[in-house]
Amino acid sequence: MTTIVHLLRHGEVHNPDGILYGRLPGFHLSERGKRQALTVAEALAAHDIVHVVASPLQRAQETAAPIAAAHRLDVQTDERLIEAGNQFEGQRVAVGDGALRQPRHWSKLRNPFLPSWGEPYVEIAHRMFAAVQRARGKAEGHEALCVSHQLPIWTLRRFLEAKPLWHDPRRRQCSLASLTSLVFDGEELREIVYSEPAGATDPKVTGA
Repeated sequence: MTTIVHLLRHGEVHNPDGILYGRLPGFHLSERGKRQALTVAEALAAHDIVHVVASPLQRAQETAAPIAAAHRLDVQTDERLIEAGNQFEGQRVAVGDGALRQPRHWSKLRNPFLPSWGEPYVEIAHRMFAAVQRARGKAEGHEALCVSHQLPIWTLRRFLEAKPLWHDPRRRQCSLASLTSLVFDGEELREIVYSEPAGATDPKVTGA
């Protein structure tokens, strides 16, 4: 029995100050982000989606809404799909800019393999895997959609591919409104398929 769990990164967020918004409330989709969500809804319209679940953050809920509506479903919420915790939340953290140039923050960068500035990668992977397993069970023999965030999705993918969880953020394959689809035969993961129905974006863009 084949079950597919699609991991969807939310659409573009209105973030005029270019901060790392992380888990902060009040960050909603931009107009472009809303269009991206609609594009994904159109791309998935003919799919056999029977379960839609999202991170509790506003941008994820807004991204999930048109897809759930297209399949006459309610958006469920799973806290385990939330963005990773980060001590730089609310600050500008682009390379060579903002908080990273301030010596008082350098101690937070002491261990990039954990990482020392936020939620450990292994904890992210485990909670995301648990959320996926729940979604797989809810949609057995059909398809489920989980709306989450770039770092949690990419961390889970590396975990499932048995790769080191630490990585170069500039090399993440997880564009805005992209799909990382996990194909299961029964409980066994058979394939990971990546697609960008709304187009590619730069993984270095500040946000989450």
